[in-house]
Amino acid sequence: MIDFRNDYSQGAHQRVLDKLALINMDQNLGYGQDEHCRAALQWVREAVGMQRAALHFVSGGTQANLTVIAALLRPHQGVIAADTGHISVHETGAIEATGHKVLTLPGVEGKLLPEGIQRLVEVHTADESYEHTVQPGMVYISNATELGTVYTKEELRALNRVCRKKGLALYMDGARLGYAMQSPVNDLSIADIAGCCDAFTIGLTKQGALFGEAIVIIQSELQRDFRYLIKQRGGMLAKGWLMGAQFEALMEGGLYFELSKEAVRLAMLMKGRLLSLKVSLLADSVSNQLFPIFSETVISALTPHYGFNRIQNMDDGRIAVRFCTSWATKEEDVLALLKDIESALAQERDLSP
Repeated sequence: MIDFRNDYSQGAHQRVLDKLALINMDQNLGYGQDEHCRAALQWVREAVGMQRAALHFVSGGTQANLTVIAALLRPHQGVIAADTGHISVHETGAIEATGHKVLTLPGVEGKLLPEGIQRLVEVHTADESYEHTVQPGMVYISNATELGTVYTKEELRALNRVCRKKGLALYMDGARLGYAMQSPVNDLSIADIAGCCDAFTIGLTKQGALFGEAIVIIQSELQRDFRYLIKQRGGMLAKGWLMGAQFEALMEGGLYFELSKEAVRLAMLMKGRLLSLKVSLLADSVSNQLFPIFSETVISALTPHYGFNRIQNMDDGRIAVRFCTSWATKEEDVLALLKDIESALAQERDLSP
């Protein structure tokens, strides 16, 4: 079976494994105080153009999200997110378990709009019993979004403006940041993101590493005592250098972005062919995730040979599914999938009355 269910089903890129093998018997300081994590910090500071930026590693995306969000919010506050946001639908109430409510807004293809954020805050403050309800304290976005869309520079700046106006922190979940930044419509740099967000993550787990997420903190107040919070929430690994070294390997020579670019190229190859076959898409995805809508007949024909996820039942009885390319996806596998999709669609037409 060829698996398109996710972008983390294979181990790690060979250069990451080679790096880990090379340093395997070196002795390192623990808990992220080693030379590899320091080198990663320097790369980040140069990329964002800010020497004040801080960098911390944790093992996974949910751990990064819950730690940052709990650190940014006061006990009575909640986090604004799109209704499709990862923290709302795919983290088993992790944010609520920290004592903070996720305040969802309808997204537009997975993206938040500034006017929706402003309206939510204004409705809260206009309520005569506002102190009896959760106060909006920050905004969570992901790039790429759960629907494979990406934020433009102007969209991110607009979110920044409304957050500053309303006193909200802005946090970007970058679990698929490399894929977003290699999208054909992307115009954001890491420096642009740092200029708009109080904190963001650079995903490693889904982009060629064995594990790990890098938390970049710009806001000085959030930096204070952040390591205490990582430790308290079980995120401070004794062998922190393993994440720093993986980060080094992925960033050396731009490997992180090369792998992301190829994954997006293959996804766009798939998208172009699906559109030429008149296949509808749930969203206009422009990164490494695609959401074609098929009948049960087509899905049944593909299921024995390919792994993919059912995402949403449509009103007409069809089903939106997800195909996800990754840093390790092979072009021949994409071409095989497209050939079988074309065959399944042709067979469906032949069976139609």
